[in-house]
Amino acid sequence: MKTVLVVDDESKIRDVVVSYLKKDGFQTVEAETGSEAIRRVQNESIDFVILDLMLPDMEGEQVCQAIRQIHSVPILMLTAKVSENNRIKGLSMGADDYLIKPFDPREVVARVRAILRRTDEYHLLADRLAFNQGELIIDSLKQQVFRDGQPVNLTPNEYKLLLVLAKHPQRHFSRDELVERVLGYDFYGDSRTIDQHVKNIRQKIEGDPKSPKYIVTVFGTGYRFAGGTT
Repeated sequence: MKTVLVVDDESKIRDVVVSYLKKDGFQTVEAETGSEAIRRVQNESIDFVILDLMLPDMEGEQVCQAIRQIHSVPILMLTAKVSENNRIKGLSMGADDYLIKPFDPREVVARVRAILRRTDEYHLLADRLAFNQGELIIDSLKQQVFRDGQPVNLTPNEYKLLLVLAKHPQRHFSRDELVERVLGYDFYGDSRTIDQHVKNIRQKIEGDPKSPKYIVTVFGTGYRFAGGTT
């Protein structure tokens, strides 16, 4: 049974979300503050985080970033902020999806299930891919990526995107194709979300993110993986 951490300083919202999650078969734990959420992710077995952006002790984006330093657990952000810049900022911090308040709690549960389903599908892979004399290694057994022998902390969606591209080297993928393969048919956002994920991955695996040698832009199409397998 999956355990979902619900982070919100409003008890009424937590109660509603927790109630619907429990009805759908999830275990739940709760946190009212960002610092408490970070401690729970550090010390407990958490499979998913639902994170409000307006917390009393720190911004949700900061909490997301702190969690990403220690764990690749999927994160669904809840917010009253509606601007595109805020959504992009949340995704750039490592969130997997974004839901605007007020929301239907049934949609929250549906988003959690969809994200976990996409994540679990990639757990079945058992390959080890190495590129450029081992400079970059993708170990699907450990679900980990290494650059120069050091682990790279990717979010679940970043990992899946890199894996999709790396398993089909030199193939051109459109943004829409990558949305379907990585984010799923039920993704509600813009296909340009893929651009932000690619930017994040490049910052983590490329020696020079502005001149990438692994994930290359195909102008007018999307992206392809250009690294040589060794």
